[in-house]
Order: sequence, then structure tokens, then C-alpha cells
Amino acid sequence: MPKIKWYSLIIDFLDIILVSFLFFDIGFTQQEDYHLHKLILLPSVVLAIIVFNIYRYYHNNYEPLVKKRAQYSLVILFSLVLIQLLAILISYQGSFISTFYQQRRVLEYGLLFFYFTRVTFLMRTIYRRYFNPFILFVGSFIIVILVGALFLMLPSATIHPISFEDALFTATSAVCVTGLLAVDTATGFTLFGQSIIMGLIQLGGLGMLTFTTFFAYFFKSGGSFKESLYMKDVLGDDQLNDIMRTTVSIVAFSVIVEAIGAIFIYDATRNLDLQHPFFFSVFHAVSAFCNGGFSTMPGNLQAPELQYNYYLHWILMTLIIFGGLGYFISFNFFKYLKQFIINLFSKKHKKAIVRIITLNTKIVGYTTLLLIVLGTAALFITEYKTVLGAHDTFFGKLTTAMFSAVTARTTGFSTVDYYYFSVPGILIMILLMWIGASPASTGGGIKTSSFALATLNVFSIARNKRYIEIGTRRVATEAIRRAFAIIIVSLICIGSGILLILIFDPYPKFSLLQVAFEVFSAFGTVGLSMGITQDLSHASKYVIIFLMFLGRIGLINLMSGMLRKLKTHSYEYPKENILIN
Repeated sequence: MPKIKWYSLIIDFLDIILVSFLFFDIGFTQQEDYHLHKLILLPSVVLAIIVFNIYRYYHNNYEPLVKKRAQYSLVILFSLVLIQLLAILISYQGSFISTFYQQRRVLEYGLLFFYFTRVTFLMRTIYRRYFNPFILFVGSFIIVILVGALFLMLPSATIHPISFEDALFTATSAVCVTGLLAVDTATGFTLFGQSIIMGLIQLGGLGMLTFTTFFAYFFKSGGSFKESLYMKDVLGDDQLNDIMRTTVSIVAFSVIVEAIGAIFIYDATRNLDLQHPFFFSVFHAVSAFCNGGFSTMPGNLQAPELQYNYYLHWILMTLIIFGGLGYFISFNFFKYLKQFIINLFSKKHKKAIVRIITLNTKIVGYTTLLLIVLGTAALFITEYKTVLGAHDTFFGKLTTAMFSAVTARTTGFSTVDYYYFSVPGILIMILLMWIGASPASTGGGIKTSSFALATLNVFSIARNKRYIEIGTRRVATEAIRRAFAIIIVSLICIGSGILLILIFDPYPKFSLLQVAFEVFSAFGTVGLSMGITQDLSHASKYVIIFLMFLGRIGLINLMSGMLRKLKTHSYEYPKENILIN
């Protein structure tokens, strides 16, 4: 064990003091009795951390890693101090001290981000030494959920105090990008609490390990071959040589799409009387792209000023589809489009684009398009005389039907009350929720590729073909086996969930259709409900929590991580046929 330096212990002690102070000052009701203590403690501890990091930087010439950490801390802390000074100068009123007290949140929120990046570095150290990436993937979700639940229980995060059960339910729903609500986001949480929920949605949508790798690359701390193997399994990318840069591209792509989406949402709602229009735009952009389904408006998007805002609906649908397709599918489309434009206008750089679109992209793209078109048509027909009757124009009815078809597969935004849906419409929604989004995306469900492969396999068997053939490509047998395993496991989980909730909340409290809708929504991480979520019993809420968690991480991934064997065998048992029908 390396000897721990005295100044490192002091820095760790100061970090604990500062984190405790931030937790108290941000999370609890402000007391004027502590006014002077805050003015003295916050700048004093930050200054002390800077001084000792300077000392650590200049006295670790033979420890590059320690020197690099000190350098990173100094860059971030000096930047935060500079930003805080600029905030004071811009909003200067009365005196420097009073203005600092009013604007100290700039420094405090920056420090929270600083410590978040420190946590990602700690996780990176752990998964450098640990062998199983799937257990780490699952563990990162559990840690984020528990920490998020604790933050949501802070007095400043809620309008009224909530129980740990409701905080855990909300945190799980946010991290698993579901959108089911035990406490209404609009009326139960403050702006700070809603900001926590938005952060949890972002972390859950992209994954904690993705952020960990992003910060490691961004701050030039490098990546090992083992880390590339981990991220290859987590992201589902076959290319090992550029996995770190791919991770950075995923984060950058997500932030850019969300930023563009926020601008359009702001434009679509600029005439509305919103309390925090900028925050509303950013929150809904993140929630839509990450397929979270949370909204800061009471009743989700069913408020009259939003229910008939079709421009907003099309923006949200675009974000949902991008998030549901996933990074690799979207970039494969962009790569094809880029080369197509180059071929159109440049003879010098002209290339063949026959093989740019991969088989995976074709399967996911066609399946997604088919589900959107058929889902929209089916809901338009079945709900024409029910919820669609409130819309006067054909365009309004079509937009609402399409919005329901898109959000049912991944997100959970609702512009209509699903309690008034017809039974055929509810069954269509359940099917769409079960199928879900695409693999390696922010959505849940069994995934479009699993559904497509299972369907194609039926026709392949009927034609007495040994393999599934699409164009000039043959689908790997391992993919088909995995697809059927995912389908079976999902049905087992969903069936068990329905049975348990019917035991804990028996009829006539809830009907079978209401429970089935809730369970499919939870496992598919969709977030739609027929209005029973907040009335569920304590036991049923924990069933929903487990379903949301299993639906997000994938039970197959969890089983693979727990049951994976390190040793391989070089023998095969004799084959024997089994009678099926």
C-alpha cells in the first residue's frame, strides 16, 4: 500500500466538510441564523482546498497521476471562482458581501458538478480493477438511484415532505427513464427538485459508465484496453480501437440534439405564460430525448395550452425518435446522408454507398417506421370517436394519434387521458410498449430488433430455411437466440408483475386491464398510466420499482453478468432432437 501523504488527508477532510456544507445549504430550508457562518465557511474551505492542491501539485513530481488530479482540481476550482466573481460583478447590489451571499449558488452548483466528476473518476478506478462490466453497469444504476432518492428527500427539493418510498419510486422512474409518478413532478417538487429529476434522467438515459468514460477522455486521463472491453459490452459496439472516442461522441451528440430541441421547444412555447420558460424547454428536451416522459406541467402535456400545440408535439416526437433509435443507428444514417450529398456534388470524393447502411440499421429503421405508421393508423381508427374527437382538424387528429403511437413505445408523454381509450386502443398501446425502442438507445422494451428477428424467424421456419436471410446477409444465430431469450424473460417478468399487483391490490380496486397497462408500461420503461400509479399499495409500488429497474438494465444483461463463466470448455455433448409439435 502506498503511503498516504498528510496533505492528501487534509484535502480529503476539507472535501468532506465542503460536501456536508453544500448538502446543508442547498438541501435544507435557509436559516438567517447561519448567514455569517455561510459567508465565512464557503470561501474559506474553497480557498484552503486550492492552497493544498497547489502544494500537492508542486510536491508530486514523481507521481504523475497525483499531479494530474491536483492539476484537474485546480483548473476546475479556479474556473468556478472566476465565474462566481463575474456573477457578482454582473449583479452587484449594495455591497460585495451581500451580493456574494445572494449569488453563492453559482459557486455551489459548480462545486456539485466538480464532485460529480470526482465520483466518475472513482468509479473508473473501480471498474479498472473489477472484471465484470455488467455487474458494474447494474451497480452504477443502483448507486445513482439511491443517491437520487436521498437528494429528492431534501426539504428544498419538495413542496411538502415525501416518504423514502415515494423518493425511491421517483428516482427509479427518472434513472430508468420511465416517467411513472408516485408524486406529481409539477406540484410536488420545487425547481431544485425538478433539476435533480432532470439530472437523473440524463444520467439514466446515457448511463453512468458512459459519463465516466467521457470525463476520463475529456480530461485526458486516458483509457486502458480493459476499459475499452467494458464499454464495448455496455454500448454494444463491435469496434474496439475507438471506443473511448465513440463514448465522447455519444455524449456530445446527445447534448447537441437536446440543445437544438430546447431551442425549438422554447420557440413553440414562447407565447405561453410559463413560470420558467428556459428551464421548461431544457427539461422537456432532456426528458424527450432520453425517453423519460417527465413533465413540469400538471397533467403532463394534457394542459389545454399544450394539448393543442401541435408544433410542440412534432418537436417532442422528433427528439423521442432520435433518442429511441440510439447513437449508432442515427450516425449510420448521417454517414449515409453525408456520403450521398458528397456523391451528388463532388466527383473527386465520390464513393460507393451500397454498404454504408448496416443490416442492423436496416432492421431497426424499417421496424421503427413500420411501428410508427401502423401504430398511428390503428390508433387513428380505434380512437377516432373517443379522445381524438376533441381535435377539430384532421391534422390535429393525425398528430395526436401519431404522438400516442411514438410515445407509447419509449417515452410516456401524454396529451390525452388513456382512461378514456377504447379497449382495442389500450391493447395496441400495450403491444407498442412491450416492443419499445431500439437497442443501445435511451428507451426500453424488448427492442425493435428482437421483435423483428422473432417475426422473421417465424417466416424462416415456415419456409424451412436454416437461417434468416436479409438481402445478401445472414443473421447470426446468436442474435436470434438472444432475441427469443429476451422475449421469454420479458413475458415472465410482466406476468409475475401482473400477478403480484393483483394479489396486493385485488379487483375491484383495479381492473386487469389497468394493472396490465401499468406493468407493461413499467417494464417497457414507458411511463404511461391509466391513473392508478399514485393509488397503488406500498407492496405494489415496490413491484413497479423492480419492473422499471429490470426493464431498463435488461434481465438478460444481469443474468449474463452473474452467471458468466470464466472458464471455457473444448468439448461438445451429443446432439438430440426434441419434439416440438
